[in-house]
Amino acid sequence: MDASLDLLTNAVISGLLLGGFYAAVSIGVAISFGMLDIVNIAHPGFILLGSYVAYFANTVLGMDPILAAVIALPAFYALGAVVYQIYYVAFERRQDQSLGGLSFFFGLLFITEVALVLIFGVDYRLVQARYIGPSLHFGWIELPLRLLVPFLVSMIMVVGLQIFLSRSFLGRAIEAVAQDQLALRLMAANPTRIKRVAFGISFATAAIAGAILIIIQPVEPSIGREYIGRVFAICVLGGLGSFSGMVIAAVTLGVVESLTSTFFGPSWAPAVSFGVLLVTLAVRPSGILGR
Repeated sequence: MDASLDLLTNAVISGLLLGGFYAAVSIGVAISFGMLDIVNIAHPGFILLGSYVAYFANTVLGMDPILAAVIALPAFYALGAVVYQIYYVAFERRQDQSLGGLSFFFGLLFITEVALVLIFGVDYRLVQARYIGPSLHFGWIELPLRLLVPFLVSMIMVVGLQIFLSRSFLGRAIEAVAQDQLALRLMAANPTRIKRVAFGISFATAAIAGAILIIIQPVEPSIGREYIGRVFAICVLGGLGSFSGMVIAAVTLGVVESLTSTFFGPSWAPAVSFGVLLVTLAVRPSGILGR
């Protein structure tokens, strides 16, 4: 097969797998920002916290990083519920969600990053697992397991959350809470409690996303800042509140970045991906599947 076609095929496949990782990183923001109207810019910092939890469990206890993330889910959920309660009492109840709330989450991001630096230092950390390194080969097609396994885990998480939100009373209440709180109260549901549960779920996804991140690449405490713009861009591009649109946007940016890195160099990838965002929003301001 022609070498350029071989390169193109593998770049597209790598982009699709990378898009699955972007979906895992963005799904928590899709819940907090897209459904609850809470601009949680600290989310990438808690993804890094998930990475270091997986790192500690892997290096100290010899545990698989994904298994460690699953075990840590309740703790991350509880942390998210506590963070939302503080945010609600300090800002949302006083109708000061804009500048005050944004400062609150920026402070959380800074505190999380500094705490990780003090505990783990600034060196890059990585994990060990049997699927990190090997690849599956189908003719000229190469599937790196360090991308394939995170992609599968991410899709399981996205599909599972979509089923939960669409088929359970609590899930439908979460989808409705940002649209009509009065109607939700008439159904004997407490909007504050529903938001607290939803925000806890968004934090719980950070544990899985963090484990996926450290499987794909080594991490250090400040690397989370690289994903702040990207995750919000994916949520806006997909359409706020739309999981399907978020996945399409994540895969689109993954493929665009992979092709750009392969043929033009990694430094061009962020510029091109955000260029795609701007063009898409100019044509369709509500995003790909926005309502």
